[in-house]
Amino acid sequence: MPVKNRFAELLPEITAWRRDLHENPEILFETHRTSALVAEKLREFGCDEVVTGIGRTGVVGVIKGKTDTAGKVIGLRADMDALPIHEATGLPYASKTPGAMHACGHDGHTAMLLGAAKYLSETRNFDGTVVVIFQPAEEGGGGGREMCADGMMDRWNITEVYGMHNWPGRPAGSFAIRPGAFFAATDQFEIVIEGKGGHAAKPQETVDSTLVAAHVITALQSIASRNADPVDQVVVSVTAIESSSKAFNVIAQRVHMKGTVRTMSKDMRDLAEARLRAISTGTAGAFGAVAEVTYHRGYPCMVNHVDQTDFAARVARSVAGDCADAPLIMGGEDFAFMLEERPGAYILVGNGDGASVHHPEYNFNDDVIPAGCSWWAGIVEQRMPAA
Repeated sequence: MPVKNRFAELLPEITAWRRDLHENPEILFETHRTSALVAEKLREFGCDEVVTGIGRTGVVGVIKGKTDTAGKVIGLRADMDALPIHEATGLPYASKTPGAMHACGHDGHTAMLLGAAKYLSETRNFDGTVVVIFQPAEEGGGGGREMCADGMMDRWNITEVYGMHNWPGRPAGSFAIRPGAFFAATDQFEIVIEGKGGHAAKPQETVDSTLVAAHVITALQSIASRNADPVDQVVVSVTAIESSSKAFNVIAQRVHMKGTVRTMSKDMRDLAEARLRAISTGTAGAFGAVAEVTYHRGYPCMVNHVDQTDFAARVARSVAGDCADAPLIMGGEDFAFMLEERPGAYILVGNGDGASVHHPEYNFNDDVIPAGCSWWAGIVEQRMPAA
């Protein structure tokens, strides 16, 4: 099953949807226009059921096959939200919303799944049911978790679930995947160092919170270099530091730090949190300061199920001729919540050369659309062949 001719025919229409979404980005759960457009299209396609408000602003469409002898239900998920980034592409369809843009290609993901939904509603050449899932708030809001918490998997008796993400730097329309741990667990921390402020000319009378913070930042790197098994993965990054002092001649009373921890296993996640707390409080205490640590666990590690990954790769090869082995990715992905509830797999589709995701000059490559739509359709037609 190479790229389907129907998607070549639909390409101008799907591209128009994608560019409309690109012009009108919405952030986190505020995907009201996007969700309404998706629901309207699904109704136009003749979906058997269209439900809004799942996970606050998520949309679900149900497409029944010509037969349903096996009772299998496959979920296909796309994310809809944009990022709080000011677009710098200069495209004729660039974002019309200052400070928001589709810098991760979710406009492309949504458009491709809409294209697949239109085709599947037309043909229904499968034995079972398809649930198309359009999710808000992937970019930090945990929309996948919210849709699952709303009972989505049980409500529609979903038996397997599949997701896709575009990937700049890979040839357009090519695919890559890996079984097991794929995207990292992503946690956030804040550390407040409380010292004793004073005049910069009298450091002996102070407990310099900036000096303490510098030692903490350096010591935190020992988690990766001295606490973690060298073959495991952990990244600890202090990404922001703010002092209570704004003057040249004042030693700060307080320093506030923020950062992230990224891991690929539960054991490493637990170890990293424990060591971050111990290092921060212990280092501060050694200097006579106090460290207050707040640790927030975000998205869990996204783990592809082996059987479904093998199947997803077979479908990719049938579309593109090949499917590469994907590397471990230390970014987070909240499709992890859906894969914790049901077996499934997540695949990368190449976006060609161009700016990376989360960059103000990024743009989804519309040439990818036929391959992405064909993969979605192939997941359904090959997993649930018509009886």
